[in-house]
Amino acid sequence: MANKTSEKLSNFEVYDGVLGRLLGLADVELPTIEYLSETISGAGIAGEIDSPTLGHVSAMAMTLKFRVHEPEAIKLLAPKAHALELRGGIQRWNGSTGEYEIRPLKIVTRCVPKSGPLGTLAPGAMQEPTIEFSVKYIKEFLDGKALLEIDPNNYICVIDGVDYLADLRTALGL
Repeated sequence: MANKTSEKLSNFEVYDGVLGRLLGLADVELPTIEYLSETISGAGIAGEIDSPTLGHVSAMAMTLKFRVHEPEAIKLLAPKAHALELRGGIQRWNGSTGEYEIRPLKIVTRCVPKSGPLGTLAPGAMQEPTIEFSVKYIKEFLDGKALLEIDPNNYICVIDGVDYLADLRTALGL
């Protein structure tokens, strides 16, 4: 059996998902996927159970911190939906061949800016303008295969190829 160990994100870049333009160099904090839940108690339960609601997620946020003010990146402060793509490569060690491999990673988002501190001005330092987004849609691919897709507005929650809201869409007549 081949020993293949994914080690790290080798690098990535931020692109306008519609026009394909590079928006600049940024550090990105991706959303936390947190399912809505309710505490259930009462007859038939010896205590309480925290019951996640199938496929329903809390509000998702994503933050981009750029090095300096890039004109293309500053346009992301416009109060409208933005299509962003994060494209990168995961470095993996192949123990069978004794070589490194790069696996393509792509994360596609649709988001709206929530806040945008413009950073600081100091000689010889990065400005670090930061934009926080409300994420309305996210889909992640590794090696061209979709790992997850979450779209609360369209009742989509697909994890590893399983559509957890398909039955609910049918029940609702969607």
